[in-house]
Amino acid sequence: MANTMARSFLQAVSSEDVAPPLRVVQMEGLAILKIIKHCKDFSPALVTGQLLGLDVGSVLEVTNCFPFPIREEDEEIEADGANYQLEMMRCLREVNVDNNTVGWYQSTLLGSFQTVELIETFMNYQENIRRCVCIVYDPSRSNQGVLALKALKLTDSFMNLYRNNNFTGEKLREKKLSWVDVFEEIPIKVSNSALISAFMTELEPDSPVTQCDYDRLKLSTAPYMERNLEFLIECMEDLNSEQNKFQYYYRNLSRQQAQQQAWLQKRRTENMARKAAGEEPLPEEDPSNPIFKPIPEPSRLDSYLITNQIANYCNQINGVAGQSFNKLYLMKALHDN
Repeated sequence: MANTMARSFLQAVSSEDVAPPLRVVQMEGLAILKIIKHCKDFSPALVTGQLLGLDVGSVLEVTNCFPFPIREEDEEIEADGANYQLEMMRCLREVNVDNNTVGWYQSTLLGSFQTVELIETFMNYQENIRRCVCIVYDPSRSNQGVLALKALKLTDSFMNLYRNNNFTGEKLREKKLSWVDVFEEIPIKVSNSALISAFMTELEPDSPVTQCDYDRLKLSTAPYMERNLEFLIECMEDLNSEQNKFQYYYRNLSRQQAQQQAWLQKRRTENMARKAAGEEPLPEEDPSNPIFKPIPEPSRLDSYLITNQIANYCNQINGVAGQSFNKLYLMKALHDN
């Protein structure tokens, strides 16, 4: 009987260690409103904050959040920021609010969030939290009539390569990892309590038309499209610089291989002469020779992130252009009537 209970306990523990894959991020409406307010109040400055909630099976529940102070390049101020977070967590625990960290949120400008800093933040969170997400909110995109809210996480295969700092072409081909496999977007589900849902239902019939409703009918998207195109051109230039690095690497590699072949041919000719003279042949490899020193291959991480960012800008331009055409067709139909 005791052995059976011990075996069932170990099975339960092992089943808890193997967490199911994350399928959805369930966010409370209040948490979303807090994120939107914080990001819009400080726009165009970029802000961040902490996400609080529960990790329940394949669902990550985000029930609350609080903003971080704006960071400065000062160790004392950064220490104050850490103390602020701990104090906030303590206060929330005292009032019986969920205080389990499940990630963080941050604002972005025109979707420019795919950076090395974001990856490093993910890795720091992963050291202490088994599973976390980053909620990215874009106020400039939301002004176009779309709730630009994304839940992101790093893929497991990418994290393994990042820990080993091995982003060579051979390793990426071996793992079959492309630029689309860096981030994984998790679907977001908005959840509200029954009382809030009932209250919103009562408000709907009498809700007046807000300025936001009129903003969605604006036909001009020139400033937003212009900024997206400017950022897209900058990313194309950065990608071209990364490609030049690889071209320079492969030119040096070809030159080194040619020098090695010439040196080996010379050494083999010399060894043939030594054998004819009855002397011991010299080794055909000389590690001390600079031409045999391996040339380090540049990391492909930056090019992957830049390619991701280019794809994001193209999707945004495509989405805004589609909405603009829809509005133009609508206005044409109204004009004809």
